[in-house]
Amino acid sequence: MNEEAGRERPVSVILRSFVNGAAAMSASARIFLIGPMGSGKTTIGQKLAAELKLEFVDADRVIEERCGADVAWIFDKEGEEGFREREERVIGELTQRDGIVLATGGGAVLRAANRRALAGRGTVIYLHASAEQQLERTRQDRNRPLLRTPNPAKTLRDLMTTRAPLYRQTADLTIDATNHPAHSIVKAILQELELRGAIRT
Repeated sequence: MNEEAGRERPVSVILRSFVNGAAAMSASARIFLIGPMGSGKTTIGQKLAAELKLEFVDADRVIEERCGADVAWIFDKEGEEGFREREERVIGELTQRDGIVLATGGGAVLRAANRRALAGRGTVIYLHASAEQQLERTRQDRNRPLLRTPNPAKTLRDLMTTRAPLYRQTADLTIDATNHPAHSIVKAILQELELRGAIRT
């Protein structure tokens, strides 16, 4: 067996700056995960929170709990605009909570108010994933209203065209999550946070 084939590829990292992450991770730390659906924000967020001994919160789950219905139902009854109104209120609140790793929905960056709240109140990490990986991970998920289209692959590519510049604009750190296991991504994030003095081990 080829030794190189058995090795995990290093996770690609793009750093913007750590204007919001200069202090060591503490009870007041705030880390916000952004990126498209299927990029692994929930799984990686849970593992990252466990490593840093912080609370993990999923913004979409908070919206669902408060509404008493899932995201798909909210889209059906209130439209995307109604959902975005709820999302903005929840993100405005959660980004002020200390000691948190927050996973946001894929469209959270569409509203300027959300981008300001995220960028101004914590360290923002963008998990980039290819459209192919997004499609594979969301193929069986019925709670994705934006993918109820004849061509989900095209929809994902179109969404990325619109949203990728907003993800990059908002993020302090961009991580390539395509075809990498969650533990490797978490390790890369922790290394970068430590390198920039955002955490100490």
